[in-house]
Amino acid sequence: MTKLRNKKAIITGGGRGLGKATAIAFAKEGIDIAITGRNEAVLKETVSELEEFGIKAIYSVFDVSNYEDVKKGIKNIVKTLGSVDILVNNAGIAAFGAFNEMDVSQWGQIIQTNLMGMYYVTKEVLPYLISQNEGEIINVSSTAGLNGNANTSAYSASKFAVIGMSESLMKEVRKNNIRVCTLTPSTIASDMSIELGIAKKDSHDSVLQPEDFAELIVAGLKLPRRAMLKSASLWSTNP
Repeated sequence: MTKLRNKKAIITGGGRGLGKATAIAFAKEGIDIAITGRNEAVLKETVSELEEFGIKAIYSVFDVSNYEDVKKGIKNIVKTLGSVDILVNNAGIAAFGAFNEMDVSQWGQIIQTNLMGMYYVTKEVLPYLISQNEGEIINVSSTAGLNGNANTSAYSASKFAVIGMSESLMKEVRKNNIRVCTLTPSTIASDMSIELGIAKKDSHDSVLQPEDFAELIVAGLKLPRRAMLKSASLWSTNP
């Protein structure tokens, strides 16, 4: 079993929802954490919670869709943490609407954030992982990236693309002892899902929770280095 204590992790979109649940799960394992996001107040509050576990926790405010900001943010994070071992590409946005009714700029922003944002962050973190010949990259896609549905064209397109990029990267960096995992969870009662009206806050017994998602990530990271969780779909037991 791989030991996680004292590892260094970066979690994008780590201030709330899936990212926050993952950060808390990491903190319980003794991992030092940097979370990123666009809302400084939310990030500060989450960092305070993480510090209660006795680990080093920092935050960086930037929008993953802006490459120049990503470059500066990742450089500062690694300088402060001292290194990086784990990257969780969790930041993302969603909006739903008919193909011809969604505004072109909104359609494009979903692609820019969900796909290009993941590319930008990974591009900046990857050289550090390659230089130490070891690392972990967890890319969050969705079941919407496995099957398209009416009114999900932009979101599904972004998540399909994430799977293709992630699986290609996995085959490219295995020789560097870097494990790349692509996750495709179904509906989770995250802040974003609740705000979009596709999950309810009080649906704890019938809908997946962010903590379930975080537990899967930790389990994958603990696999012996000879093994790699290439991909995983997380579903609720309740149809």
